[in-house]
Amino acid sequence: MDETGHISKMCGKQSPKGAPKRRYGDDSNGGYHGGEEGSKYNEHDYCGHDHKAEVGGHHNHGDLRQTHRHGARVIERHDHSHGNLRRAHGHGAGVTKHRNHSHGDRKQSHRHEAKLETHHEHEHDDCKEPHCHETGVDEHDDHGCCKSAHYHEAEVDEDEDDGCCKSAQSHVTELDDDAGDVSSDPEKGLAGYEHVVFSVQGMTCSGCESKLFRSLATIPYVHNITTSLVLSLAEFDLDLSAGSVDGVLRTVKKTTGFRCEKLSAISAMSGGKPGLQELEVIVEAGMEAFVGAVEVVRGIRDVVMVNKRTVQIQYDSNVVGARDILDRFSDLPMTIAPPRPPSSLAAGRKNVQNTAWMTLLSACLTIPVLVMAWAPLPGDELKYSSASLALATLTQVIVAGPFYLSAIKSLIFTHVIEMDLLIVISTTAAYVYSVVSFVFQVRGHPLSTGQFFETSTLLVTLIMVGRLVSAFTRQWAVESISIKSLQATSAILVLPNGGGEQDIDTRLLQHGDVFKVIPDSRVATDGDVISGVSEIDESMVTGEARLVEKRPGATVIAGSVNGSGTLLVRLTRLPGENTISDIAAMVDEAKSSKPKIQEIADHVAGYFVPIILGIAVVTFIVWVILSRVVSQKLVSTSIVTAITYAIPVLVVSCPCAIGLAVPMVVVVAGGIAAEGGVIFKSAHVIENARKVSHVIFDKTGTLTQGRPNVVAEVWFGSRELAGALAHGVTANIKHPVSIAVARHLKRQGFKPAELADVQSIPGKGVRGTWEDQTIRGGNSRWLGVHSYPQVLSLLRKGATVFCLTRNHELLAIFGLKDSLRRDAKNVIKALDVRGIAVSIVSGDDKTVVQTIAAELGVPSHRVRAECTPKDKQKYVKATCRDGTETVLFCGDGTNDAIALAQATIGVHVNEGTDVAQSAADAVLVRPALSGILALIDISAAAFRRIVFNFAWSFLYNTVAILLAAGVFVKARIPPAYAGLGELVSVLPVIIVAVVWRWTARTRKQQNRR
Repeated sequence: MDETGHISKMCGKQSPKGAPKRRYGDDSNGGYHGGEEGSKYNEHDYCGHDHKAEVGGHHNHGDLRQTHRHGARVIERHDHSHGNLRRAHGHGAGVTKHRNHSHGDRKQSHRHEAKLETHHEHEHDDCKEPHCHETGVDEHDDHGCCKSAHYHEAEVDEDEDDGCCKSAQSHVTELDDDAGDVSSDPEKGLAGYEHVVFSVQGMTCSGCESKLFRSLATIPYVHNITTSLVLSLAEFDLDLSAGSVDGVLRTVKKTTGFRCEKLSAISAMSGGKPGLQELEVIVEAGMEAFVGAVEVVRGIRDVVMVNKRTVQIQYDSNVVGARDILDRFSDLPMTIAPPRPPSSLAAGRKNVQNTAWMTLLSACLTIPVLVMAWAPLPGDELKYSSASLALATLTQVIVAGPFYLSAIKSLIFTHVIEMDLLIVISTTAAYVYSVVSFVFQVRGHPLSTGQFFETSTLLVTLIMVGRLVSAFTRQWAVESISIKSLQATSAILVLPNGGGEQDIDTRLLQHGDVFKVIPDSRVATDGDVISGVSEIDESMVTGEARLVEKRPGATVIAGSVNGSGTLLVRLTRLPGENTISDIAAMVDEAKSSKPKIQEIADHVAGYFVPIILGIAVVTFIVWVILSRVVSQKLVSTSIVTAITYAIPVLVVSCPCAIGLAVPMVVVVAGGIAAEGGVIFKSAHVIENARKVSHVIFDKTGTLTQGRPNVVAEVWFGSRELAGALAHGVTANIKHPVSIAVARHLKRQGFKPAELADVQSIPGKGVRGTWEDQTIRGGNSRWLGVHSYPQVLSLLRKGATVFCLTRNHELLAIFGLKDSLRRDAKNVIKALDVRGIAVSIVSGDDKTVVQTIAAELGVPSHRVRAECTPKDKQKYVKATCRDGTETVLFCGDGTNDAIALAQATIGVHVNEGTDVAQSAADAVLVRPALSGILALIDISAAAFRRIVFNFAWSFLYNTVAILLAAGVFVKARIPPAYAGLGELVSVLPVIIVAVVWRWTARTRKQQNRR
């Protein structure tokens, strides 16, 4: 282990023990300019570990923590002088983690799609690590061994300079083969830790969210807390060695009064092995025997009793299939349970229902009180007062009772003065005074002011109406953008060996299945077409308005709608882990994250209630003095008058609009963007995209189609030998240039030669060994043949050049050309009109890049060619170094990871179905650059609505408090109607969200026509 690298030797051929295995893919990526990540199920059998999986190997200095973060950028720093692995976490902001290697104590950080930026510099070419190109690691020791780094699709930032947009200073850490053991529990990232997600009922404003956060923060074995008011969720990491989930549930209920329910582990899995699925079955008899038998089946990870008849089975679909499980117990009276909505949605609906029932009860108790107070009823007034007392008491105990508990618990346990305390003080004051007045009435000495039971009951009812509307709207916002609703519930399974067809629940699909897609039906899950021709509408998933033709070999996306043809599709991803699931997970991450402006709102809301309480006290004192001194009223009358002004001040003011101003907009913006084919991974993007001043594009696969074709070839020596070697060195490389060369040679009938140690060199090409000779294919500069006349001729024609050498002997030259994306010119023109600078960076030859730039109208001084991944990152850093530029980098993921991480906003142009494979801040689900404009427009629209919400909240509370306090002599708010404050304050916020959502959906439907 040297002083610069801190690297464990990893150059053997064996995977790190415990590393997750992969299927259905080829990870020998790279090629001409490096590589992109392959299918997420491929098993690595070489030096290192697989990317995108949570860190799968182990340190010989202790357990390694994984990261699982909502859209955040994570900067890892490795400290070898201390023992504890430290974690930090935030929402949409930079996160610093210290990973220490002296001891075994560890803490885990769960962050989806975290960007891990590390800085280290080693520049040698003779890399011998096959997966070096996947992370852009360009680190080599004196023996030419490439060191692998563990990040999620991140590339190593090799610059120690910290004057950039996103700085990181750390050493690369390696995984050792002989480390600790990884827990097999799918809910646990590593042994002893569990990522827990709670659905929370009872949160109504930002103060409630703050109270929940503080309550969780007091529990010593709970870490990395994330809360969301709009989603009514709380997430955290639980140290199982110190406490349990039940203990957390009890503590939260005791300190906050909120009802919490643990959601399914799979929906928020932090470290589960790919392929984990859930299946719920109904067992009519023999439940205990069934549970005991199913637990020992290979591939079953957990069995949970949902109720007396229903069991939830968590299983590894890479080991056992859903139908296999049912077939194994076919002798039992067992059926698959009806599908349930996602746990978070179900919990939200339950909260709305509970609030609705409580509001209805409150209304039923209040209406008779209002009638008896306001209607000229005949008879004994004492009887009406007695009935009003009984109804008001029931309202105060049953409906307003939870307010008392919440306010008291908040003061005692979390030391927070929240909105519920204002409600308690105001309703109690009205109720207690009315009771005292009733006592005087019974004794025959009624007070001149009378009773106002109607004030306390109507206050409570109107507050409940406001909270019901708020809860319903939050639930509507979440459900209206639920991508999971696109998942088909049934599929037509094609049985093997001509066994016919069978309609099955999509939850029963297994790896290797073939399913039929009939006309006008929804595609069940991701797959490859093996038979049939049709046109598919993918707009619901990708935002692409036009129909896409599908032929054998094409991929289909779950949730898309088939046209008039019939297709046979071979399943590639199960419903629980397909494109819909990926998009839904990323949208949820964005909804759970918080922009910086939300921190300001939360800070303001934190002082809101104490300030209002102080204003109410001042109002009470002032009106007592005015009534007694100026109006010469009795003391009792003065107090009653002051109460009628203090109560409205307490109730009419409402921080709900402040609390919902940002999260409601973020939720709706994320949904609108997702339907347009743009996925925000964090609220940071929604907040900052409107400020973009410079857009930097990669060329190959971003501005161009990424599907180049060979247009010229030059052979030196034996054409057969050169063709076989060229095919062999490019056959399993996933870079567009390598794919094109391999495809061209295959069509010409060349069989690939068997090369050993084939590996990709980022920004240069690919290298292998054949009969003890070094075979290299890549760009002419790397191979030292850029001065050959044949090479220069092709470059002058604007062709990309791929050369092949054997021990520095030139064997072949291939000229390739790619076409621009059809919207590239329009997008760059639109950016120029907006005053946004555009640059192009590429690893291609200068002549080719300049030709593309000239065609697009990009000035030459903003064009960089012949760039390595590090060069791209340096250009991005230089562009945003002074902090005045908001830089957006757009790439296709090939050699772009460090540039994506360096930019203020990184955008990945996706091809295919693995939308979650990028470490970028945002993903364009369909390969259309117009998504850049949509991203900027949605960010600007969101910001305008956030500003409006804040402005309205300030205006409402200012005017309402002045009216309630009696500042305007001839206009005031009666105490009984002050409860309308919550409804009036949040109504504009709700209307803004609803109108935006409606107009966006209407516009999309018009575009589809």
